[in-house]
Amino acid sequence: MADLILSDGASGAICPLLKTGPAMTALSPAIEQFEINYAAARKSALRTSRLSIILFAACFLGASWIGGFFDMTDVTLPDGTRVSMWKIWAGLPRLGEYLYKTLPVLHWETLGTDIANWFWRWKVWLELLIETILIAYMATFLGVIGAFLLSFPASRNLAPKNFVLNATRRYLEIVRTVPELVWALIFVFCFGVGPLAGVLAIGLHATGALGKLYSEANENADMRQVEGIKASGGSWFDQVRYGIVPQVVPNIISYTLLRFEINVRASSIIGFVGAGGLGQEIRVAMSLQEYTDLSALFLIIFVTVILIDTISEKVRHRIIGLTGQGV
Repeated sequence: MADLILSDGASGAICPLLKTGPAMTALSPAIEQFEINYAAARKSALRTSRLSIILFAACFLGASWIGGFFDMTDVTLPDGTRVSMWKIWAGLPRLGEYLYKTLPVLHWETLGTDIANWFWRWKVWLELLIETILIAYMATFLGVIGAFLLSFPASRNLAPKNFVLNATRRYLEIVRTVPELVWALIFVFCFGVGPLAGVLAIGLHATGALGKLYSEANENADMRQVEGIKASGGSWFDQVRYGIVPQVVPNIISYTLLRFEINVRASSIIGFVGAGGLGQEIRVAMSLQEYTDLSALFLIIFVTVILIDTISEKVRHRIIGLTGQGV
């Protein structure tokens, strides 16, 4: 076999640079096959990507069509002429008009008086806000208890029997599939108007939602600790208590605080059906078209959610930090 040689221009020496032989010849088919396979894989990935984009676009257009995004409506212009346009474009200006009506009239010279007129029912709203937070607190408490107890038999790696797993999961699916508002209607019919219906409605829905999250955290836990406890003769309760719970406590705290924030918003809505909280005032304001009262109530709820989110974040980081240190 001939060697590939180069000449050193300074000394004129000739040195071998690369040898071509059986080794190089043997590698060529492998490299060629790799390039063929790579090109085929790239072509398949490109085809899959294009098909996914087409399917996504078709689903998006179909959902938009069913949702009425392409519906047409007749609109009267300021000059009196009637034109036909998409309903969504015709309705957007009305959205701005509605939001504008909710804004109070504030003047710098009489700012204090204007704000006092804006929050003219602040004492009633404060009481209802406290009631809303307490509804969310009690509902979260009940939801955490139910979800924590049911999350272990609802975990594939912990359920003692398949029928227990399936029964627990179906129950959690049912209670979280029914919206809080529907549960509130049922409990208002059973227990009458008041916060009790709201607590039970939100608590039952929170049980289903948190049970799903807790069970997923259990399934992601390291099972080596559980196997060690089982090998040493530990019961199923011991495996859960000492093998799973210490691992999932940070996730449980995070999910619980997030759910509490969600429940505060939910408790301000279920008042529409008489389940207590600020929702009753929102319903009255909407019925009487008291738009500035609506903006005041929305602002109260918004500030409350921000405060709860900020406090929850600090508490969550503090507890998770302590948990990570073995406290």
